[in-house]
Amino acid sequence: MTIRVLIADDQMMVREGFSVLLNAMPDIEVVGEAVNGREAVDRVRELTPDVVLMDIRMPELNGIEATREIVAAGGEDGCKVLVLTTFDLDEYVYQALRAGASGFLLKDASARQLADGVRVVASGEALLAPTVTRRLITEFSKLADAPRLSAAVQAQQYGELTERETEVLVLIAQGLSNAEIASRLVVAESTIKTHVSRVLVKLGLRDRTQAAVFAYEARLVTPG
Repeated sequence: MTIRVLIADDQMMVREGFSVLLNAMPDIEVVGEAVNGREAVDRVRELTPDVVLMDIRMPELNGIEATREIVAAGGEDGCKVLVLTTFDLDEYVYQALRAGASGFLLKDASARQLADGVRVVASGEALLAPTVTRRLITEFSKLADAPRLSAAVQAQQYGELTERETEVLVLIAQGLSNAEIASRLVVAESTIKTHVSRVLVKLGLRDRTQAAVFAYEARLVTPG
C-alpha cells in the first residue's frame, strides 16, 4: 500500500528536495505541501495523508500547534506527524513530542533515512530508536521548564505497572527497539510487544514516544 505524505515547511528548497527523494520510492507518494502550520492543518483535512513531515518554526501557526491540532483531530488511527529538526537541538522539539509527534528526522537525513522514517511512523510505530532521538529526549528532559508529572499523577499511573512493565518502559525511554529490549531481558520479542501494549494502555498513552516522555517526566530515567 502506498504511503501518502504531506510536507510542511516554509522553505521551498526543503519541500522540493524531500518531495523528489520520497517520490522516487515505489511505496511512497507526496500528495501535497504546506508553507505554514495553518495550511498544514487544512491540507491534512483535505488530503488525508498518512504522514506529515512537519517543520517546527513556521509562520501563522507553528509546527507544535499544528501537530496538536492534527493529532487531536485524527485520533489513534489518524495522520502521524514526523518532526523535522536540525542537528542543533531545537528548543521546541520536546514540546512537539508532548503535542503528539511520533518522532524526529534531521533535515539533512539521507534518502534512505527519510524513507525509512516515513515507513516506521506510517506503520504506527514511533521513530525512537536512532541515537539522535535518544539525545534529543535526554537533552530536553534537562530543561528547567520541562513539565513534570504531579506526585498524585505519578502515584496513580506509575503504580499500575508491574515490575517488568516498568523495566520495559525505562528501556523504551532509552531508545531501545522491541528486539533490543527482548535481547536485553532474554525473552521473546512477542513478549515485549505485549508488555509495550500493556504499558500504553495502563498509562493512557498513544505510542512509544509518549511513553518515553512519561518516563522522563516521572523521573524514571536519569538524563545522560
